[in-house]
Amino acid sequence: MIISTKGRYALRVMLDLAQSNSDSYTPLKEIAERQKISQKYLESIMTVLSKAGFLDALHGKGGGYRLNRPPEDYTVGSILKLAEGTLSPVACLDGGKNCERSADCRSLPMWIELDKMIDDYFESITVADLLKNECADFESLPPQDNI
Repeated sequence: MIISTKGRYALRVMLDLAQSNSDSYTPLKEIAERQKISQKYLESIMTVLSKAGFLDALHGKGGGYRLNRPPEDYTVGSILKLAEGTLSPVACLDGGKNCERSADCRSLPMWIELDKMIDDYFESITVADLLKNECADFESLPPQDNI
């Protein structure tokens, strides 16, 4: 499983807005500059996030984006699944694509368990956790500048 730039950027944007912790709207241009993401690409991500109800969007002068819930109410899993469509490690678990061999597949239970582990892990981490660095084993990870 590889998380695309769309998924990583969606998570970065949600963290950016949570860090600003403001009831006011943050212009897209400011977010793009802080995150070093092209405005055009970021706009497509923001559209997905706002249509799904993760963000409030206000167009025009004084407009921009803001979180509409506390950071504790957003899981990393929900953000990544929204941006990526799926986090399934194999195509046969990718929403409705039934494999003709699934009844005889000896490795399917392993893939199902891995899929559950991935989902459980990402659903257990909130945006608030990331802001506080309270995820298990974060302290043991080397710093990452390009995530």
